Amino acid sequence: MVRNARFALLLVFIAGCATSSTLGVKLDPRTSATLTFSPTPMILYRDVPGHAAYARNFVSLGPIQTNRSGNYQYFIWLGIWNTHHRLYETDARDGFDSIILLVDGEPLVLDAAGWTPETIGASEPVYVRQVASALDAYYQVTIDQIRLLADAEEVSLKTTGFSSHSFELWDRQSAAREGLRDFLSATY
Repeated sequence: MVRNARFALLLVFIAGCATSSTLGVKLDPRTSATLTFSPTPMILYRDVPGHAAYARNFVSLGPIQTNRSGNYQYFIWLGIWNTHHRLYETDARDGFDSIILLVDGEPLVLDAAGWTPETIGASEPVYVRQVASALDAYYQVTIDQIRLLADAEEVSLKTTGFSSHSFELWDRQSAAREGLRDFLSATY
C-alpha cells in the first residue's frame, strides 16, 4: 500500500513537471542576462482599406523582464508589421517613438527606449518576428504598468507623431492575457 502511494505521488510529480508553462525564459548567450517573457504576445490591429481590400497594420505586444545579476528591468516589446507592403524603416517607425496605451480608458504614455535588442541588454531578439520586415521597439515600464495591462478589460494603442493611428485589440486574446498573468506571477 505504501509502495503504491509512493508510486502515485511520483506520477503526480512527473505530471506536474511535464505540464507546459506559458512563460519563456532564456539566457542571452553574449550578455548573460536572463530574459523572462510571455511567449504569446497580444495582437492589436488597424484596418488600412486604402492600400488593399484586407490590408492591416499590426502591433504585437509582449512583456520582458531582464535580470542582470539581480538588477531587474521591465520592458514592453512591440513588433510592428503589416500585411500589405514593405515600408521603409523610417516610415514604419513614424509615430512609434512615443505611444499611448489606453488601458481601460486610462492613458499610459510610453517613450521608446530603443529599436534593437541591445536596448534591453540582449544580443538577440526575445520574440520571433511575424514577418521578415517587422520592426522591434522596446519601451521601459514598471511591473505595476504591466500589472495594469494584464488586469485590463480593454486595451488599445495610439501612435503619436505627424499622423497618429489607433490600434484595437484583436479578439479577446485569452492566451495572451493568461501569458501576462503567468509572467506577473513568475516575476512579481
